[in-house]
Amino acid sequence: MLGAMAEASRLGQPVAQVVAAEGLATRRDVLASQAQHYGAMALDRASMSPDPTLQGLIPAEFCLAHGVLPWVRLGDTLVLATARPEAFDALLPQLPPGLGPILMAVALESDIHDEISERYGAALSRAAEDWRAPEDSCRDLSLAGPRRTALAVLLGVFTITALVLAPHIFFALALALAVGSMVLTQGMKLLAIIALPRRIATDRARLPDDPPLVTVLVPLFREEDIASTLVARLSRLTYPKSLLDVILVLEAQDDTTRATLQRTPLPAWIRTVTVPPGRIQTKPRALNYALRFSRGAIVGIYDAEDAPAPDQIDQVVAHFARAAPDVGCLQGILDYYNPSANWLSRCFTVEYAGWFRVLLPGLARLGFAVPLGGTTVFFRREVLEAVQGWDAHNVTEDADLGMRLARCGWRTELIRSVTREEANNRFWPWVKQRSRWLKGYAITWWVHSRRPIRLWRDLGTKRFVGLQVLLLGTLMQFALAPVLWSFWLIFAGLPHPLDRWLDERGILVMSGLFLAVEAGSLAVGITGLARSPHRAMYHWVPTLVAYFPLGTMAIYKALWEIAARPFYWEKTQHGRSAPDRPDADLPPDTRV
Repeated sequence: MLGAMAEASRLGQPVAQVVAAEGLATRRDVLASQAQHYGAMALDRASMSPDPTLQGLIPAEFCLAHGVLPWVRLGDTLVLATARPEAFDALLPQLPPGLGPILMAVALESDIHDEISERYGAALSRAAEDWRAPEDSCRDLSLAGPRRTALAVLLGVFTITALVLAPHIFFALALALAVGSMVLTQGMKLLAIIALPRRIATDRARLPDDPPLVTVLVPLFREEDIASTLVARLSRLTYPKSLLDVILVLEAQDDTTRATLQRTPLPAWIRTVTVPPGRIQTKPRALNYALRFSRGAIVGIYDAEDAPAPDQIDQVVAHFARAAPDVGCLQGILDYYNPSANWLSRCFTVEYAGWFRVLLPGLARLGFAVPLGGTTVFFRREVLEAVQGWDAHNVTEDADLGMRLARCGWRTELIRSVTREEANNRFWPWVKQRSRWLKGYAITWWVHSRRPIRLWRDLGTKRFVGLQVLLLGTLMQFALAPVLWSFWLIFAGLPHPLDRWLDERGILVMSGLFLAVEAGSLAVGITGLARSPHRAMYHWVPTLVAYFPLGTMAIYKALWEIAARPFYWEKTQHGRSAPDRPDADLPPDTRV
């Protein structure tokens, strides 16, 4: 107890919070002690159900923010349950008027949250789906009005007509788009390499004098094979457990994960929040819902298979403490713990090394908008609320949120802390995952570009162009890749629609351009590996020539889904590929 009191004084936290978080006593033992200390009733839903007629007496948002709930009336006196009795006196002046005499009781925050979810779950679920303003959301994508339908039909008719009646004109236009997007995207990669700092911002894990509470949201869905491993990996985090609030976000119909967690002992600093059924079922919707049940001043995201560096939260808090006020988001490095599983995992590892260790740091240094990763990303809470959270309908909510932050004037910085995760290394699951990413890229581009003048005013010319090159250029590269592949017909001596326009000199120019682009891709992969622990994988970089074409299969699947089911979330199954070695999920050097 003396140690807990010293820790509570050092961190500015209630002793009860430290005792429970450090496992010195159970939550219910702490509750009984609080009831005795404050001379209050200890309530729980099992022995005394809250009075449902008191619903609406105090707004749900207020109850969630302050950990209180109107429980029952005893005559004219309102029994108000609280999970934070130490703050009750300061709370009283903030209560709505007309409640009558107030009597404090103590209850577990889990009981309060469960009751709020039962009373207001449907309303909170709808709010999670529609939090983002309509003009900043893609939820109207499926509402094809007459104008949009007519435009799509005309475009389809024009494309088919051009292909049949004038294939040479069709291929010429397609080639111009393909080459233009290829040159622009490769130029951006080259600029990123040139601008690349020698080292990504170094963080000394020196916590401020008053370290904040940090919430980590971990959305789970059908994670039977990973849930218990996740708890063990999160337990390695060195940030004070009394300042750590990990929320495992479950879907109401996910009995599999719920049953797995019931068999898994959870420490007091890990809890679950169940998202009620709604009109859609996506990760960003679950995050929006769970955010209402969180309290952290910093909010982070992990995925089910993540293995973060033990000092990662310390790094994040230290970086935010000294960052400029306009830094609203921090993105960590993602890496894989199963790179040697097969060829696909090796290529995925090379691709991630280039993306997180070369391109993102370079783009951030150049001042471009940074598309976020879906995990190991941390926000100042007030920033996340100011931009209205995630677009619940966007299947690549991370990229969309990165652009949204930039448009609202917030910057994203990269930190060197590493999270290891599982490389999706089975062919069809890889295609489905990449298809979801590309579908989200397309939807994100459409949402932000449908009002181009407003986008240009929000971002400025440089970042406006950067967004177009990064999102639209990537999509066009994959979609128009078959046009470039058609040049193998010429090399094989077969007829090509552009034979009349391409002489020997033109073919040489195109060949040189293709080789230069491949050299650029190789440079990104090699540079990324040089800044990673995977330097022994250099000889796999040339095989990316066979890896990236898989994205073309994924983009056509994505384009079909945009038309057929734009909000469908293609779930990636985790726990299918074990780490290469027992300690591979723990970075040997958390500063790498």
